[in-house]
Amino acid sequence: MIDFFERLTRPFLQAIDPEDAHGLTITMLKYAPLPKAAADDKRLAVRAFGLNFPNPVGVPAGLDKNAEIPDALLRLGFGFVEVGTVTPLPQRGNPRPRVFRLEADRGVINRLGFNSQGGQVVLKRLAARAAGGGIVGVNIGANKDSRERVVDYVSMIKQFAQVASYVTINISSPNTPGLRELQQAEALDDLLARVIEARDHVSRDAGPTPVLLKIAPDLSLAQLDDVVGVARARRVDGMIVGNTTVARPPSLRERAKAKEAGGLSGHPLFPLATRMLAETFVRIEGVFPLIGVGGIDSGAAALAKFRAGASLVQVYSGLVFRGLGLLGEIKSALLAALSRGGLQSLVELTGADAAAVTAEPWPG
Repeated sequence: MIDFFERLTRPFLQAIDPEDAHGLTITMLKYAPLPKAAADDKRLAVRAFGLNFPNPVGVPAGLDKNAEIPDALLRLGFGFVEVGTVTPLPQRGNPRPRVFRLEADRGVINRLGFNSQGGQVVLKRLAARAAGGGIVGVNIGANKDSRERVVDYVSMIKQFAQVASYVTINISSPNTPGLRELQQAEALDDLLARVIEARDHVSRDAGPTPVLLKIAPDLSLAQLDDVVGVARARRVDGMIVGNTTVARPPSLRERAKAKEAGGLSGHPLFPLATRMLAETFVRIEGVFPLIGVGGIDSGAAALAKFRAGASLVQVYSGLVFRGLGLLGEIKSALLAALSRGGLQSLVELTGADAAAVTAEPWPG
């Protein structure tokens, strides 16, 4: 039923403004009578951050910014959903138009700027569905005009610890001026120290809440050394590699749209994001798991993320161009890889090619 409905609506959604199409998709999924997802093959189960994932394919922040449809996405068969980015106070984000499809490149540029209905609205929705089960993480960010951005993150971790399966610290969006400066070693150390302290304090009542750090793919290797060093020292529970890129690969064909400001995602991001994933994997030395995101638009691409170091993956832009069939394709590709290798768990694939990937020429 959902496949038929998607085939019917996708041509229309792809013909209208990307942000309008996104809004219509949220509305349709909010009211669609979706059955419960079929049980996944047990070989796809992953334990990471102290959580048990039924399968390793999740939805990243950006699709369900305001926690309107996490249960619908879980019913579609995703193993987990990350809502947000959520800011403490409501904000509209940047002026429209602010989302651009690069059809020929299977990419997307966005400069949304943390458009959010605010923490209180999202908290109310998550509290209302708390008994629904499933893994639902919350991606948090700072308000654009905040004078104390670290305070924003601390307040949000306190707010969401009781209703979130995990919380992601997003300091890597390119669309909030100055935000990426929090990835610098001294600033990051202060931020994570205060966030972890706040998490540990509220955990007395809320229980343990994993804290993940989402980084940009545009870091230099020296900067990555610093980020990983701080993350390990402050004992975060995991990292997400990575956010959108401000780079514009020379291979892009949509030259006019490529000039738009914002972060690039989708197929053109895959080489850089996967290289940064492998570089991060060899640096963490198994201390915590990684989520690989960026350019996954096929089962083969998802498999490459695992072999580069991912324990879990997230897909979004790939769904724009491939539709929901991509989810089933990824699961099938992972199971086929396990069968070919006579393996019983995705853990046995994770990082198998990481060293080789880091030895390749830098992606251009």
